[in-house]
Amino acid sequence: MTSCLPALRFIATPRLSAMPHIDNDVKLDFKDVLLRPKRSTLKSRSEVDLTRSFSFRNSKQTYSGVPIIAANMDTVGTFEMAKVLCKFSLFTAVHKHYSLVQWQEFAGQNPDCLEHLAASSGTGSSDFEQLEQILEAIPQAGNVVTGEMVEELILSGADIIKVGIGPGSVCTTRKKTGVGYPQLSAVMECADAAHGLKGHIISDGGCSCPGDVAKAFGAGADFVMLGGMLAGHSESGGELIERDGKKYKLFYGMSSEMAMKKYAGGVAEYRASEGKTVEVPFKGDVEHTIRDILGGIRSTCTYVGAAKLKELSRRTTFIRVTQQVNPIFSEAC
Repeated sequence: MTSCLPALRFIATPRLSAMPHIDNDVKLDFKDVLLRPKRSTLKSRSEVDLTRSFSFRNSKQTYSGVPIIAANMDTVGTFEMAKVLCKFSLFTAVHKHYSLVQWQEFAGQNPDCLEHLAASSGTGSSDFEQLEQILEAIPQAGNVVTGEMVEELILSGADIIKVGIGPGSVCTTRKKTGVGYPQLSAVMECADAAHGLKGHIISDGGCSCPGDVAKAFGAGADFVMLGGMLAGHSESGGELIERDGKKYKLFYGMSSEMAMKKYAGGVAEYRASEGKTVEVPFKGDVEHTIRDILGGIRSTCTYVGAAKLKELSRRTTFIRVTQQVNPIFSEAC
């Protein structure tokens, strides 16, 4: 499923008319806040434990690892990506376009990776049929779901809910539909709803640097899913392009015109493309990016005094800001 689908909690309030309603409460994105540093007894970033263990409400399964997930996009959620991420105990949501034969070949050659994989599915009957075949042949793999309302999905049997309406770097849902929700507030509200039912959430989209990943965990996300930050690497899917001596890799949303042409023959007449295609400068091996992300989160935990990642949300106080960094020699993040 695409990361542009909604996963927000809505509270129905009675109104006397059918006039549009404006919610005047402030909703915040990652760029709107910084984490406040706090007294810390940690002497080194190496003391921080980023591993978390989860027991899931409905399936009764357990998982232990670093709760960062490569997005289930065909330019990110690849078997090549999974081979590297599993070395760091990170998770990969494998895109849904691999065949059963490809899954069997990968599982046979990389059995140690299976505990850090999820199999993705669309909503069509053929998608579910393929998922059933994959899970029957390789029962160690799980699946990631998205949905509109956290409580309803958890009570219907889901263990983890993917949260985000269009915050991704190649998602155009907000422009095409006018629908959206600032990601930091979405995570905070949905985490509260999920945790009250002993469920879990994935913050999906909106992270452009390690600090954003830390903010998502600080806001209560159990897992953080990354797309654009993992695009453009050797292990990423997408065509490699060379122009004027520089290398690029294509990266596109799974609701983009390019993805729909590739897998569905084009954009259906009843819908619009809700993703774009960009050329990402080639970044080399993803291992270097992973080390940078994990190092940033360890630093966050050290600044706020969290010896374990699990403690980060309890140690988090967000400060509203108008500017993240000194912009003279820096980029957006």
